Amino acid sequence: MDREGQGQEYGITTGTAAAAAAVAALLSLERAVDFVPIETPLGKLEVLVEDSKKLGPDHGWATVRKMPYPDPDVTQNLEIQAEVQLKTGSVILIRGGDGVGTVTKPGLQVAIGEKAINPVPRAMIHDNLQNILPENKGVEVTISIPQGREVAKRTMNPRLGIVDGISILGTTGIARPMSQKSYQESLKCQLDVALAEGYDELIFVPGNIGEKLAQDLLNVDQDQIIHMGNHVGFMFQEARIHGLDHLILLGHAGKLVKLAAGIFNTEHKRADGRREVITAHAGLMGASKHLMEFIFNCNTTEEMISILREEGLVQKVFNSISTAIKNRVLEVYGINLDVLIMEMDGTILNNNHQIVIAI
Repeated sequence: MDREGQGQEYGITTGTAAAAAAVAALLSLERAVDFVPIETPLGKLEVLVEDSKKLGPDHGWATVRKMPYPDPDVTQNLEIQAEVQLKTGSVILIRGGDGVGTVTKPGLQVAIGEKAINPVPRAMIHDNLQNILPENKGVEVTISIPQGREVAKRTMNPRLGIVDGISILGTTGIARPMSQKSYQESLKCQLDVALAEGYDELIFVPGNIGEKLAQDLLNVDQDQIIHMGNHVGFMFQEARIHGLDHLILLGHAGKLVKLAAGIFNTEHKRADGRREVITAHAGLMGASKHLMEFIFNCNTTEEMISILREEGLVQKVFNSISTAIKNRVLEVYGINLDVLIMEMDGTILNNNHQIVIAI
């Protein structure tokens, strides 16, 4: 049995922490609790209990801290609390309290109006409590997260329609340093929500800048706008799995030009290629060797755009780049794109698109 605590190479999910707090709260009716054994889908863990107390003959409370591990998880160090009340009968009722978000949009694993406690964590709470309940007794358990509302602002929850708190998540019970995978899962949820709401025209953007530009220029609802982060290829692949074969791609030139070179993870430290792409397409559109050298030695995308504008080449070059992006994505992912490549101020750099711009 592994004992969860500080200094580990793995952590526990919010689901495991909630289950441990619930078990500790129930055990506190009989004794003081320091660690509790919790069955997870990957085996048994002993989880550290930060505090627990008996509030009445059939009423207990406990808190578990989601201890740090090597991953930039915003829920690390959160206190996850459980309050239990024994009841007559055999029913186990699981509620979400303050700091646990409420689902307001379709397409997620939890129904609209319900607290965002996903199926696997809900089953863990239920099964671990059932194992220790007194005979002929049920229990009502309420999971609360005191800092949940504040932390939720730094997650994808607001975009997914989960309001007033975080989600109780986890499919294995153990959190390993796999932030990329978990982040990709949260990005993918945007597709589930948008399609469940009936949208069939979606706008893919790199992030907040692209979202703002899309809202300023296009007559679309916010839920039609899908953030890709740096995981462009992953999101195109998910779109194809969901049956989408046409998308609008919109964003700042500094991100989108990389796709013309087949770079589908746009994180800067993985690959760049901006100056190579813009220089090559400038050459294809008739730029002189001197001009190409000048562009290649620029430090920023904005500098390159400024030079191309002075030479009267900006639209030709970005039409060529947007065509290359369309061809790359169609070849690799089977998706037809309409592409808008933009400057930070919202200026559209290419005109070879079929998108109706809002006035």
